[in-house]
Amino acid sequence: MSAMAGAIAAVVALIAYLAPPTPPPQPQPQPDTVVPAPAPESSSPDPVTTTRHTPRTRRPTHEPGTPEPPPSPTREVPDSSPVVAAVRPAGCDEAAEALTAYRRNAGTVRDSQAAAAQQTYQDLMGAVLDAQGAVGQKISLLSREFQELSFRLTGMTGGDPNQVIADINTDIAELNRLCEPT
Repeated sequence: MSAMAGAIAAVVALIAYLAPPTPPPQPQPQPDTVVPAPAPESSSPDPVTTTRHTPRTRRPTHEPGTPEPPPSPTREVPDSSPVVAAVRPAGCDEAAEALTAYRRNAGTVRDSQAAAAQQTYQDLMGAVLDAQGAVGQKISLLSREFQELSFRLTGMTGGDPNQVIADINTDIAELNRLCEPT
C-alpha cells in the first residue's frame, strides 16, 4: 500500500511541477478609472499608446446563491463653487468669550465682581491685539471700562460702579452690532 501511495504522490508532484503557474488574480478596474490599452503592434518606429474607459456596466463578481457583497463607499467630489461664509471681524470672538466669562464668574459679592472685572480687562486687552478699526477701538474702550469697574469695586478709586456698568452695557451692545457677520 505504501508503494502505491508513494507512486501517487510522485505523480501528483510531477503534474504540479509541469503545470503552468496560475497567474495572480488581476484587480478589477473601478468604473471611474482609466486603464491603458496594450499598444498595437506596428512597424512604425514610435508606438502610440492609447487609453480607454472601462464600460459602466456591473459585472457579477460573486457566485449565484451567495449574498451580494456590500457596495463600496463612493467618493464625494467637493463642490468647486466658491462659498462665501459669514465672517466676523477679528477680535470679536475673543471679546465675546471674555464677556461671557465675566457674566459667568462675577457672582454677587463685590470681591468676586472685582476679580472678574480685572480678568475681563486682561482678556479684552488680549482680544484687542487682533482687532482692527472700530471693533478694535470698542474692545479697547471696554477693557478700560472693566479696569475702572475693578478699581471702583475694590475701592481703589471713588465713584459708583453702576455708572461704569451702564457704560459697559451700552458699549457691549455697540460691539455686538459691529461684530455682526459680514
